[in-house]
Amino acid sequence: MRGCVFKKAKRFSGEPGCLPRKAQAALAFELHEEGFRLIDVLEVVGIPEATYHYHIQQCKKEDPDQKWKDIILELFKKHKGRYGYRRIHSELKAHGHVINHKKVQRIMGELDLKCGKFTCKSRYNSYRGKVGKVAKNRLNRRFTAPYRLQKLVTDVTEFKCTGNEKLYLSPIVDLHNGEIISFGISNRPTLDLVLAPLNQAIDIVKNEAGYRTTIHSDQGWQYQHNKWVKALKVNKIFQSMSRKATCADNAAMENFFGILKQEMYYGEELISYGELKKKIAEYIDYYNHIRIKQKLAGLSPVQYRTQTSQPAA
Repeated sequence: MRGCVFKKAKRFSGEPGCLPRKAQAALAFELHEEGFRLIDVLEVVGIPEATYHYHIQQCKKEDPDQKWKDIILELFKKHKGRYGYRRIHSELKAHGHVINHKKVQRIMGELDLKCGKFTCKSRYNSYRGKVGKVAKNRLNRRFTAPYRLQKLVTDVTEFKCTGNEKLYLSPIVDLHNGEIISFGISNRPTLDLVLAPLNQAIDIVKNEAGYRTTIHSDQGWQYQHNKWVKALKVNKIFQSMSRKATCADNAAMENFFGILKQEMYYGEELISYGELKKKIAEYIDYYNHIRIKQKLAGLSPVQYRTQTSQPAA
């Protein structure tokens, strides 16, 4: 048996066309571990003893990036694969770690950690022709706001559930920090779906807004309804609307819907209405309190709001 093993090992000797030194050293190590004398193994495999010990020591050395790999992998799993290398780098900085963003990108590439990308599906359209007064576009695609609750945007989006059910989500977003200040969920795109979060937002505006608020939407029938228009007028909130068939006029809202569906809906199996409702509510809480934004200096919307104060007018 010993003769057969050594005969087979000759194929790995240092002759032209054979395995490199590193592989020869690995074979020699395995044979030595099986009980063969090292001097005999090295003679048959055909490598110097110094070369053998060099490669064995190199193999025994720890990966210098192993600590970073463990930390990055933990953060990637914590955020359920939603973070790319830029957000991972910001998270590391926030926890006091000093590492170059290019190194984070390299390590994530080595670990094959990729933020999922999915194709956007058709969007829900609530436009039914002119059903009421159409407001002018006050935002004009100016999707930034220096003060909290100065500019709000809203819309309705649709999700499919099991059993041919559908779920409709209507959030209201503060353009100051991207925070979802209120939202409604229903199995039908009713007027109450948009009025409930509006009433919640109005309460917040009354208590906290330092400037007169503008709320922007598309020309969906709910936003042209007398109850919506009257609620804004009574509470002295400016109404703003996108131009017909121009979704770019409400791009900030469309961007949130894209992030939401990419990170917790697309690529997943369909679930029941109740399960999806709970999942969306949990995601919105995560989005507001934990998920960091590069434009907010690596803070989540709520962290940014609490750490930066704006003087009232």
